[in-house]
Amino acid sequence: MSLKKWKTCVIVSLVTAFLLLLQPSKAQFNFQALETAITSSSKELGKEFVILIYKDGKIIFSKSAGEFTPKTQAPIASSSKWLTAALIMALVDEGKISLDDKISKYLPVFTKYSKGFITIRHCLSHLTGIESEPIKLANIIKRGRFNSLEEEVEEFATKKEIVANPGLEFRYSNVGMNIAGRFIEVATKRSFEQLMQEKILRPLQMRSTNFSTLNAINPSGGAQSTANDYMNFCSMLLNKGLFNGKRILSEASVQLLMQAQTTSAMIKYAPKSAEGYNYALGSWILQTNQSGAASVLACPGLFGTWPVIDLCRNYSVIFFTKQFLSEEKKEVYLKLKGIIDEQIVANCN
Repeated sequence: MSLKKWKTCVIVSLVTAFLLLLQPSKAQFNFQALETAITSSSKELGKEFVILIYKDGKIIFSKSAGEFTPKTQAPIASSSKWLTAALIMALVDEGKISLDDKISKYLPVFTKYSKGFITIRHCLSHLTGIESEPIKLANIIKRGRFNSLEEEVEEFATKKEIVANPGLEFRYSNVGMNIAGRFIEVATKRSFEQLMQEKILRPLQMRSTNFSTLNAINPSGGAQSTANDYMNFCSMLLNKGLFNGKRILSEASVQLLMQAQTTSAMIKYAPKSAEGYNYALGSWILQTNQSGAASVLACPGLFGTWPVIDLCRNYSVIFFTKQFLSEEKKEVYLKLKGIIDEQIVANCN
């Protein structure tokens, strides 16, 4: 081979290699089976939905239907709880509160009604022991009678009964999260919405997310968000508290958010979409690794939103829909995640 031809071959090889490096990350994965499964699940997913997959700093899959796009804002119901738990941990990082603070520290009315020993940790893990009703649309509508979070939490203190000692029995509800939301308002002398914007939403560039409402702020289920916004939050958790190189939460706080706070024997009430799972702080643990630590976590909402992070495969998927969450939809989400898992290699046992 002549020197000229050899140089030409080298140049072509280098250019080809460079172009391969520039190929989008989607080329690493074959999501055709996922596309097919989404199409076959159109009845359960509904006419409007968004599915996003994030891995290694970028979106590697995006699918939208109807008028929904990754920028469409919609109520996310109980998916709000993960955001609220993260806000609490941001204040823990700053030393302003502790997970083991008793709620009576800033809400003394609870002491008068034998509820003063409940801690913030109990609140974030639904272990307050306060009687509660299952989260249903009718109860969400009924909540509109409250004019403020303060008024609602006052009713929890004065009118709700204690049915178990704090820390012993798990009952999924809006009670604990909303008590925690009011606690931080009094502790910081700032509104819940102000704190959420300052500590979580603005740093994560979640510009289309808020807890604003005409009635009482609802830390446990009142957020509106978009698939893009919520994925920023999930990416921060995957990246151990970092977002775009900026620290939002300490690594220790992220680890705490993902630690199980319950055992199966403690679960006295869980929605059907989460039956069989244990609870961390603000999210459900769908899978654990061989050492028993959480490896897959999710925070499903009544209106169909289901954000998931997979720590072993280092990715997040968000199912963002307009229809109510049901047992059938849960099974579809799990089936779709299983197909995604086939394309992304796990790096832990």
